Amino acid sequence: MYRTIAHGEVWHGEIRNRAKSGEFYWVDNSIVPFKGFDGKPYQYVSISTDITQRKNSESDIEKLAFYDPLTALPNRRLLMDRLQHSLTSNIRNDKHGAILFIDMDNFKTLNDTKGHSVGDLLLIEVAQRLKKCVREEDTVARFGGDEFVLLLNNLSSLHDEASTHAKLVAEKILQHLSKPYVLQNYEHSCSPSIGVALFCDHSANADELLQHADSAMYQSKAGGGNTVRFYDERTQATLLARAEMEHELRHALDQQQLTLYYQVQVNEDHQPIGAEVLLRWIHPVLGMVSPVQFIPLAEETGLIVPIGDWVLQQACAQLKQWESDADKCALVLAVNVSVRQFREPDFVQQVRQLVAKSGICPSCLKLEITESMLARDVEAIIATMLELKAIGLKFSMDDFGTGYSSLSGIKRLPLDQLKIDQSFVHDILHDDHDRAIVRTVIAMAQSMDLNIIAEGVETEAQRSLLALKGCTNYQGYLFSKPLPLNEFEALLRNPTWLA
Repeated sequence: MYRTIAHGEVWHGEIRNRAKSGEFYWVDNSIVPFKGFDGKPYQYVSISTDITQRKNSESDIEKLAFYDPLTALPNRRLLMDRLQHSLTSNIRNDKHGAILFIDMDNFKTLNDTKGHSVGDLLLIEVAQRLKKCVREEDTVARFGGDEFVLLLNNLSSLHDEASTHAKLVAEKILQHLSKPYVLQNYEHSCSPSIGVALFCDHSANADELLQHADSAMYQSKAGGGNTVRFYDERTQATLLARAEMEHELRHALDQQQLTLYYQVQVNEDHQPIGAEVLLRWIHPVLGMVSPVQFIPLAEETGLIVPIGDWVLQQACAQLKQWESDADKCALVLAVNVSVRQFREPDFVQQVRQLVAKSGICPSCLKLEITESMLARDVEAIIATMLELKAIGLKFSMDDFGTGYSSLSGIKRLPLDQLKIDQSFVHDILHDDHDRAIVRTVIAMAQSMDLNIIAEGVETEAQRSLLALKGCTNYQGYLFSKPLPLNEFEALLRNPTWLA
């Protein structure tokens, strides 16, 4: 505007102003310059017309055209527009998106028994709960009747990660929408059926995607409702397999399918100083299930807490058995502790009781934590560590160097040991970058008066270079793979690496 009138030209446009009362109003404004003999403006005349009523009417028309009058959510028309835009955007960014089609189970019964006014109250409350389940960039729309559609944008470039994220959102919606509703002093309970369709390319258009999600929703309803179904066959198969594994894992502890393996740790003289305790799942049908498969699942489901407690109990019991053996009484067992387990309110109390009940020497139990624990609430982590240190336990920072914790944060932790991650050890003979990292970690440990151990040592050349850099303790296949208890004890009696 200012540039236009400064050049002596007429400006016309719409302006929103604030009145003294604080309310906004709109004006249609024309500014006409009067020019002098030199051609420059010396005076301006402004002509304004209040158009607030017209703008409000336009806003009302837009709301009627694009928003549902009952819930104030985007309607089908606006949803289709945003879905088309999302298809283009996600393809450009190489990201997956998802459509969640939601139908409230037995909604017709509520309308028939309590009337449409009560049914409307339920729909309004459902809309409010749905909005709390998604990000600001996502869309919650009312598709019609008791059907709602969620559009989730930019989930992940990886198909499996995107499907997992969509499933988590769907499960969150199941939880929120299944809570009781208070409608005109009447408490009503109902649940949703949810169908999910993922998208990442133009293999399906907007209408087809909605049909896919709608089809999956009806599969959910046919299965009894209150559940989630994916249209994508590959995703559905993956999620079913995951659900089956979760079911099996919930029974693994009770059915004694979990066992501990031990991987020896040695000092610079090649003498055993302890072992890392590693969890193994031996399923009667599946056989040995990889920890890569079931440990993350245990973390996500919370099963890692009871499983972790069992591991600690077994480790303490084993240490107690070794106390009467002169060759094993000084061994230290390192036990991995998950973030979730470590943050349990009664974790310190449980460990304290376990150590006291088992009667072990506390210094023979070493808890391995990871840098991911420092992502939040560092003060609580330090407080927990100090309480456990007070009873004599030791702490090792596992996978050190792979996280993003600051040096100042590490220095504050009451650690006893740093463990060099095997990813740096693997290429230490050929990668200058890895050698530099290892050298830095060792120097840091020495400056902090911490013990240092390297994991993943597979060759004598690796061990020799680590020793040259100042590392004094080692763990890896050069000495032994993880072994069941009887084989581990046999190894201690006859160390193969000394032969």
